[in-house]
Amino acid sequence: MTSKSSAVTISTSVSLKNPTMSVKKMASKLGFPCTLAKPGWVPVDLPPLLGMKVYINGRFYSEQNAKVSVFDHGLLYGDGVFEGIRAYHGRLFKLKEHIDRLFYSAKAILLDLPMTHAELMEATLETCRRNKLNDGYIRLVVTRGRGTLGLNPNRCSDPQVIIIAGKIQLYPPSLYKKGMEIVTVATTRNHHNAVNPAIKSLNYLNNIMAKIEANIAGYEEAIMLNAEGYVAECTGDNIFILKDGRMFTPPLSSGALHGITRGTAIDLLAELGVPTSEPNMTRYDLFNADECFLTGTGAEIVPVVKIDQRVIGNGKPGPVTKNVVKAYHELTKVSGEPIAKR
Repeated sequence: MTSKSSAVTISTSVSLKNPTMSVKKMASKLGFPCTLAKPGWVPVDLPPLLGMKVYINGRFYSEQNAKVSVFDHGLLYGDGVFEGIRAYHGRLFKLKEHIDRLFYSAKAILLDLPMTHAELMEATLETCRRNKLNDGYIRLVVTRGRGTLGLNPNRCSDPQVIIIAGKIQLYPPSLYKKGMEIVTVATTRNHHNAVNPAIKSLNYLNNIMAKIEANIAGYEEAIMLNAEGYVAECTGDNIFILKDGRMFTPPLSSGALHGITRGTAIDLLAELGVPTSEPNMTRYDLFNADECFLTGTGAEIVPVVKIDQRVIGNGKPGPVTKNVVKAYHELTKVSGEPIAKR
């Protein structure tokens, strides 16, 4: 390997026609340094045209070079916060609401974000532009930063802001058409006086343990109860049931996340003339529902047709569920922060 200034060259087996001219032109156009030792060599500094670009603290790195310190407390202790955001049709859906929630989570764990609300929004949009992403999923992460091997967060510095723009598919497409079967697991949702479920923190072990139980039982998703035995939420989604023309979803006080898609579904249901209440619910209420669906940024809206081997309604996605799904997809076509610069 030969190093010269900030440009680095490596040998490659890729065969290019007139490689010296083509790579130089490419590097010049993209504004990257280029040093060629001989025809057929390419510069490391030149990112692959189809490679992912990851944002870390104001700079963009290739997927291979996107790194944080092994002493970062986000890695060592799950000390940090995150958001998952959807891109639809060249727009970031509910971007402001997601950034708002990020700030709320950060405040709850006394993490000072190193960027303003507006700066985080623009950085998220720019990450989508750099990756030419019009439809996909964005993960925004803020860690506590590099620290010692001890717990003390006051010994951490330089919180790391990381933005990844890619794709996500939580469940097989067939489940969105025929509906999902889910199960209740033994893992209890975090108590409010422990790690408050309202905080979208990097410590997701509570959800992961429940997810493991679901996977072992052969299910894609699972219901989590709170310490009092009431329904809280699923491992990664909020849950809704329809009974006698009314919609019900667990209250936030039960341990349900302040879901952005949850709130969107409630608004869409109101427009469809279906009122939503938020009472404490037991498994009995779920078993006897006429319809059921899950909501989440990654999952979107997924029909549920069986819970703990009890068939929901007629065992097929119901008409209200289908109407909500349709209304949600229609909304994503016209709502959101445009990715392209105005």
